[in-house]
Amino acid sequence: MDARSAGCHCGQLELACAGEPKRVSMCHCIECQRRTGSAFSVAVFYERQKVRLVRGSPKTYERDSASGYPVAFHFCPQCGSNVWWEPARMPDLVGVALGAFGDPDFPQPEQSVWTQHRHAWLRLPDDCRVFASNPPPRKDPMREGKAP
Repeated sequence: MDARSAGCHCGQLELACAGEPKRVSMCHCIECQRRTGSAFSVAVFYERQKVRLVRGSPKTYERDSASGYPVAFHFCPQCGSNVWWEPARMPDLVGVALGAFGDPDFPQPEQSVWTQHRHAWLRLPDDCRVFASNPPPRKDPMREGKAP
């Protein structure tokens, strides 16, 4: 896959995401439920340098997350669709809303986080890693001053 296009409901905001995502993650936290108006959200995480804005000028809303780091959400000022977000906890990644790709064949989530808030009727894929809250951040030897 060379690139995928993600966009808002009205088409005024569009991203290009190159290559394959680093991770696809389902989130059940109350904040994501409120943000999406659904029972969960699905984030497609790409390396920051592989995501570029193709069209439009987003509005931004920033809030703190349970990890203590802020998250900046970017949405269309016309239709209100939340298309992508930037979690300060993972500065090298950009989260793109799975639904913004409009692709029913998109790969399923690899993990499910904040399942302590999961709706009881929702069944998760058998091969999905499950975390009651947020998984611990992946260790980065370079940030810790150690060689890999």
